[in-house]
Amino acid sequence: MAIEFYKPARTVTGPAYSAWFKLLASTVTGGLALYGASIALHFPLLQYGFGVKAILLCSALMLAVSYYWFLRSTTTVDAGGITQTWLYNKRVEWRDVRGAKMIGIPYTSWLFPPRLVVRTGNSFTTFNGGSRELLIEFARISLAFQMKR
Repeated sequence: MAIEFYKPARTVTGPAYSAWFKLLASTVTGGLALYGASIALHFPLLQYGFGVKAILLCSALMLAVSYYWFLRSTTTVDAGGITQTWLYNKRVEWRDVRGAKMIGIPYTSWLFPPRLVVRTGNSFTTFNGGSRELLIEFARISLAFQMKR
C-alpha cells in the first residue's frame, strides 16, 4: 500500500487558460487568419505545386485545431490527481508525484498566470490554471511538496 502525500480538500475544475490569455490568443489567431486570407487573395496559390498547397492547408488546420482546444481546455484537481484536457489529455496521479512547484514570468501574471510544474520520477508535466480557484489549489500543492523536503 503506497502512502499518498497530498489529497485536495475538494475537487477543483476550471479553464486551463485565463480570459485575458484567451483574448490574446483570439487576437493573434484572427490576425493570422486575416493575413492568410490576404495572401491567398494576392498570390496565385493554385499555380503552386501540391507540396506547397498541402503545407498551407495543414498549417491552417493545425492552427484551427490548436485554437479550438486552447479555448476548450480545462484543468481538474481531484482525489486521484491532476488532469488537463487538450488535444491529448495530461494526467498525473498523486502517487506518482515526487515534487511540485509553481513557476511564472515576473510582472506578467495578469496575462500569463503561473503554471504548476509536477515532477514524476524522471519527467516533468506542466499544468495551466486559468481561474483563481485553480491557482489557489496549485499554490497549496506547491506548498505541500515544498514542505515535504
